Formats: sequence, structure tokens, C-alpha cells
Amino acid sequence: MNDLKNKICLKLQSLGFDVVGITKPKVNKVTINNYNLFLKKKYHGDMHWLENHKKLKKDLFKIWNEVKTIIVLGLNYSPGYNPLVHNSEKESGNISVYAQNEDYHTVIKEKLEIFKKWLSDQYNIDSKIFVDTSPIFEKQLAQLAGLGWQGKHTNLVSKKHGSWLFLSEIFLPIDIPNDNKEYDHCGSCDDCIKVCPTEAILKENVIDARKCISYLTIEHKGPFPLSLRKKIGNKIYGCDDCLSICPWNKFSSKSKEKKLIGKGLNELSFYLQLNESDFYNLFNKSPIKRIGWIRFLRNVIICAGNSANQALRDSLINYTCHAEPIIRGASVWSLSQLLSKNDFKILKKKLLETENNSYVIFELNVFN
Repeated sequence: MNDLKNKICLKLQSLGFDVVGITKPKVNKVTINNYNLFLKKKYHGDMHWLENHKKLKKDLFKIWNEVKTIIVLGLNYSPGYNPLVHNSEKESGNISVYAQNEDYHTVIKEKLEIFKKWLSDQYNIDSKIFVDTSPIFEKQLAQLAGLGWQGKHTNLVSKKHGSWLFLSEIFLPIDIPNDNKEYDHCGSCDDCIKVCPTEAILKENVIDARKCISYLTIEHKGPFPLSLRKKIGNKIYGCDDCLSICPWNKFSSKSKEKKLIGKGLNELSFYLQLNESDFYNLFNKSPIKRIGWIRFLRNVIICAGNSANQALRDSLINYTCHAEPIIRGASVWSLSQLLSKNDFKILKKKLLETENNSYVIFELNVFN
């Protein structure tokens, strides 16, 4: 089996995977207990699928009853620099590193499909492949397979790649020798906890997703909590702060996968000019497409309010007439940040003459 293991690892490395580790299909009680507490505290917010996945995540044999070995893969997506530098670019739309090019789910799945066919053709071995969205405790398996450890920000950390690894798994119906597990190397460092703009990391390995900027800008469908809007800064999709600050990133190198290398950021004024068709054309191959134009526009408008850029006022005023209440409401808040008190008072009076949506009226009355 060692010979087969070597051939499998070489094949996966040839497909571009940076790390390959092997472990058995088991889930420890600590992981399950932490997950149950996370759900009980409602830290998952509106991500109800996490509740629906509960039974499957506890027992990997319910996902595939033939599984005997799990290959855990890591694909480096490091940008080659520290993304924290973008936080000060208030007039730009800050997009999480992983979403600045093509959707990693598609990129990785294409590689896994090639491997799956190769394994079947060469050795007549079936397999199941998974990329991120499946009910699997990926980070725990990754640690057991030796890829890294779960940092205090709840993400995987690697000595070689820092916090910049995409994870995926291959389930096999055969026994292959395990790799050694990795141990925690965070020590006393808590930089990731301290840097979180919204204090979403409550303590080591405990995160309240409802306060997390990634959750708010990607999964949350409603208005942002008033207390968190200014803290979002210029982040229009996701947040990398807790990943970016990790000291282990100093050992990472830029990703070799061209489809994952960022194309750079655009100014907020650019995104405010997009219509729905423009949005889907621009993000056709991007994970950003999943949240849709309205949620993306909501994000951009809130960040416009944080930009101090007076040149954005006319665009925002136009959006106060948008058909969607969430867009009108977000525009009202952003204008309250950019306009003088008197100018906002005049705008408010005009809008209240025709506005009948209770949420938008609430936004208009927040600042008296």
C-alpha cells in the first residue's frame, strides 16, 4: 500500500496540490461538542444548513459507508503580500483574497475530477470527492492528516503556508497508511483575536459568525447591524484580517495557481455604476456571483458611507429611489455619513414624502 500511496501523492502533486495528507474517517468528541455549542449559542446566524448537516458531520460513514481512508488536500492561495494594506484604501472596494479571481470550488473540483478518473482507470478504485461545501469537519481531518492545526481564528494554519490553504477531501474505500497528525503551534499569540474589526472572535477557537464581516457581507441577507457598519470599513466581500495578521504567513509564498491569483481592486465608484447585467458579466466565474447583485450592491453602498468620498453622493442619492428597500435603506445610512446635517435633513424630508417601507423609514429616522 505504501507504493500506491506514493503514486497517489505524486499524481495529486502533479495536479497542483501543495499539500497531501492521509488519515482515517473519524471525528473526535471534542470537535462534536464544540460544534454543538456553536449551534446552541446561535453563532451560525442564518446559516441553517449547518444545523441540517449536524448528523452527517458526526458520522463520516453516513456520507459514504464504504470509506476507509481520507486524503486531505491543501491548495495554496497566498497573494504573496499582506492584504491588511488594503484596509486603508477607503475609496476602493476591498475583496477577500480568495474571491479576487475564479471560484476555487470550480478550480479544485476540476483537479479532483481528473484524479478520480485516473484512480478508476489505473487501479479500478472508486472515490468520492469534496470541496468545502460538504458536511465534513475539514479542519479536524486536516490536522489529523498533518496539514496544519486549527488556529485561534478557527481556520487552519500551516507552518509552510500560513493561513492560506484551501481544503478538499477524497474518500477512498481502501486502507492506506496514515500520515502523522500536526500539533498546535500558536503558543501565546492571539493577534488574530485582537485584529478582528468587529470582535467576532470571542476567544480562542470560538467565533460568533453573526458579527463576522465575511458572514455579514456574504451570507447575511438583511441590513447590517448599525453598531457594525463603520467597522466594516471598505470590505465589500469577505474579510482576511485574522488570516493576514498570522505570523506564520511569513513562511508562505505566492500561489502558483494562476486562476486564484488576484486581479486587483477597483474603486467603489466603479462598483456603484454596475447594473445587474454588468455584475453577472464581471463576476461570471467568481464566487461573488453567488450572493447576487442586490446583496453585493448593499455591501458597496455601506462601504461608500465609510469612504469619506464626497464624489459618491450623487450615486447614493440615485439609489434612494431603488426598487429594493434594502438598497434604499443602505443608501440613506451612507448619505447620513457623507452629507452635512442640514443637507441630510433636507433629503430626509423629501424622501419621507413618498417612502412607505418601515425599514427605510427607520433608517431615515436613526439620525434626527
